[in-house]
Amino acid sequence: MTTTQHHAPSEVAIAATARGLAKTYGHDDHVVHALRGVDLTLPAGRFTAIMGPSGSGKSTLMHCLAGLDAATAGAVTVAGRDLTGMDDTALTLFRREHIGFVFQAFNLLPMLTAGQNILLPLELSGRPVDRARYADVVEVLGLADRLGHLPSQLSGGQQQRVAIARALVTRPDLVFADEPTGNLDSEASAEVLGHLRRSVRELGMTVVMVTHELDAAAYADDVVVIHDGAVTAHLVEPDQDQLVAALRRRGPGR
Repeated sequence: MTTTQHHAPSEVAIAATARGLAKTYGHDDHVVHALRGVDLTLPAGRFTAIMGPSGSGKSTLMHCLAGLDAATAGAVTVAGRDLTGMDDTALTLFRREHIGFVFQAFNLLPMLTAGQNILLPLELSGRPVDRARYADVVEVLGLADRLGHLPSQLSGGQQQRVAIARALVTRPDLVFADEPTGNLDSEASAEVLGHLRRSVRELGMTVVMVTHELDAAAYADDVVVIHDGAVTAHLVEPDQDQLVAALRRRGPGR
């Protein structure tokens, strides 16, 4: 089956864009082209997976979109703001206000309860706790009976759900999840991915997940496939056959 790139319709709210995004490492004969002129539009209110084999550039793309790494060329906009040219201080403030992160390692503070870990970003930024939002996030992620537990008293899947709740409680415009099920078994992975999807459906979040796992990408609304630093497909609600075909297709005409 032929895979084609689909751009979000103009009437759909846009969460982030990349235009001509390039990232190189090294010099002269040792240059590595991690991204090669990526053009991408990510719609708001949807669950998007960025897929590709190891070394394809998917994590580099996420880091540039999230303002964690500066592109060599091109432009990135998130929540209507151009990140290009922002200094480190401005980027730090922007991420704190607009972006949530979920990583493979849960990064929970072991001496804090689940509830305290969830509220930590608000405490650190001096923002008031929106109790209604907190209750909604806790309910969607199924954590109501775990809030008083320390991370060591939680399973891996529960710890990752706490990390997701921590990312959601600040109402970010965009949540980036980097291989969020990489440390989990298949049952816990399915549980976490189901809760990520619920956060999009029930809380109106925008989630962009980097993964190399076909089963994980199947939970997403949209799948961006990247090979050798270039986007080779942007699929809307693909089935398994379309995903497999897109992963096999290395580029136009190949």
